[in-house]
Amino acid sequence: MALKVIGAGFGRTGTLSLKYALERLGFDQCYHMMEMMNNREHVSIWTDAHAGIAIDWDQLFTGYQASVDWPSCNLWQEQWAHFPDAKILLSLRDAQRWYESVMETIYETTRQSLVSDDPRRQASGQWAMNIIWSRLFDGRMDDRQHVIDVFNRHNENVIKTVPADKLLVFEARDGWVPLCDFLDVDVPAEDYPRVNTRDTFWETF
Repeated sequence: MALKVIGAGFGRTGTLSLKYALERLGFDQCYHMMEMMNNREHVSIWTDAHAGIAIDWDQLFTGYQASVDWPSCNLWQEQWAHFPDAKILLSLRDAQRWYESVMETIYETTRQSLVSDDPRRQASGQWAMNIIWSRLFDGRMDDRQHVIDVFNRHNENVIKTVPADKLLVFEARDGWVPLCDFLDVDVPAEDYPRVNTRDTFWETF
């Protein structure tokens, strides 16, 4: 099974809602960071991929038709090179609100994990630090403008790189219609998913 949709948007741009939306539209399953909780062997695979070591993308994405969120979005171009028929989905949100959301949720969980007494949580936090916060943002997460600049440059690069007919720039508030038009599927009768708000994030964590 080949990926049909590759999400290039950073985490906290509505990616969990997007995962559920894509699965509702028939792109089942959609790979998201949460998948790694049930696939611990993927941790080392993603570490290798980020180090530039060749991995078996087909094996990694066995059973998946779409990918979104970190760590996948870091390597969206490598996935697209392997699955050239896939469409690229760039999830966005207001940069200032995105930064605040990141700092209050997933980055904070990394910081807490790094000082945990649980070795597994420590290892998980160090992995996230290596793959996301240090790799992308130089460990300068308290520098709001720097982090936002990285976010904006990433998004601009995706838009510049992908042909318009293969790319959808999408915000969760856009709802079903542009997503369904882009993927050539019917619009569901129910509301577009809204999950993983800051409050529900911490309830889950």
